[in-house]
Amino acid sequence: MPSFENITNAIHTWLTTHLSAGWAFFIELVLVGVAAIALFAALGLVLVLMERRVAAWMQIRLGPNRVGPKGMLQSLADTIKLIMKEGLTPEGADKFLFNVAPYVVMIAAMLLLAPIGFARNLQIWDLNIGVLYISAISSISVIGILMAGWASNNKYSLMGAMRSGAQIVSYELSAGLSVLAIVVLTGSLRISDIVQSQETGWWIFKGHLPAIIAFVIFIIAVTAETNRAPFDLAEAESELTAGFHTEYSGMKFALFFLAEYINIFIVCAIGATLFFGGWMPFHIGHWDGFNHVMDYIPSSVWFFGKTFGLIFLIMWFRWTFPRLRVDQLLNLEWKYLLPISMVNLVLVTLVAIKQWHF
Repeated sequence: MPSFENITNAIHTWLTTHLSAGWAFFIELVLVGVAAIALFAALGLVLVLMERRVAAWMQIRLGPNRVGPKGMLQSLADTIKLIMKEGLTPEGADKFLFNVAPYVVMIAAMLLLAPIGFARNLQIWDLNIGVLYISAISSISVIGILMAGWASNNKYSLMGAMRSGAQIVSYELSAGLSVLAIVVLTGSLRISDIVQSQETGWWIFKGHLPAIIAFVIFIIAVTAETNRAPFDLAEAESELTAGFHTEYSGMKFALFFLAEYINIFIVCAIGATLFFGGWMPFHIGHWDGFNHVMDYIPSSVWFFGKTFGLIFLIMWFRWTFPRLRVDQLLNLEWKYLLPISMVNLVLVTLVAIKQWHF
């Protein structure tokens, strides 16, 4: 079975044989960009359909069942509808910032793909500060949200944007401390090193109770960071119409809509990488026979299986818990999650120093 490493090496060899080094590098960058855009488009179609199916299953109803076989083409029909809709700019809006904001959010999401390992030897950029890079770039998307809310010249949009800013900045602290717990256990910021450190077992199991606490806090914090229910106060329909993107229509609205689902995929991919080994198969210590059987499953299947499992968990939250008030949301972070994260980081450090992990 051909591996991704063989495919990428074959493309690189062919390009360098037929073109100069500069042109070969440029075309490789273009191919990576096209692949990222294609992945975004495919994920948007799949995740929107998955959200509706999960919602229908949770609420004991049918869900999309008209367009295509068993409603499989409903997302495609919605995409065509959004493409055909006119994009309006409200009177009094800052036209430049209003039009740029959706692209800022999408560009931030695209940049986050770089250090993620999708399979064995399939990674856009294995930089040595991968975790720090993810933490830094993930903060950029809030700028696009604030731009959209302010530039719309709409009180509902501005209020939604300010809520989102407060929410994302607050929950970044707990998410960052949870990520730092795995960095302490691994001793490296490089994503490939973190995945490789889980060859004999995933950190969610090897790291004992502190790793489990870090994962629980991480999944709560990233749910809030992506403005998902029960933390969807930035676009609370009953209060703010649609929040920061109330005035957006057509493809600009579609970009915000797509960015939400792409960000869900990215945070779940990061969670799968840090706590569940990323593309690494399920290995148990030195059980060579068992581990060898697990290796038969392709690494990309492991990665996407874990990622979509976490996506299902976040979707489960939406259809289970009621929306929090703003004061409850901030109290949860500053009075509970942040102190627990700080204490847990001390416990993780103790586990790492004493080598109590497996």
